Amino acid sequence: MSSRNNRIDYIEFNVGDIEVSKAFYGKAFGWTFKDYGAAYCEFSDGRLTGGFTTTAPVNAKGGALVILFADDIEAARTRVEDAGGRITVPIFNFPGGRRFHFEDKDGYELAVWSDQ
Repeated sequence: MSSRNNRIDYIEFNVGDIEVSKAFYGKAFGWTFKDYGAAYCEFSDGRLTGGFTTTAPVNAKGGALVILFADDIEAARTRVEDAGGRITVPIFNFPGGRRFHFEDKDGYELAVWSDQ
């Protein structure tokens, strides 16, 4: 059995414009990209890969909440805002750390947390 067994391996977002999504996530989080034609692009955060596709309608509401980790949560919030993201839940404390939520350009809600 591989070490990837039963772990999240790939995340895919239906987006309105792949170039807009690449610009946002590249600026906010430093993700890298590999294009597979006009309707699909793979992204990498350095550990996990996923994809942006225009092959289905954007359905940004509902579903699982994707949560990213940041060593410096204030710097992450600033990068999200500078990239054009909208903060939906300001930084708050919870047992074990702090977190905020944001929406990207297509309306997907994600969160960023830090143990600092």
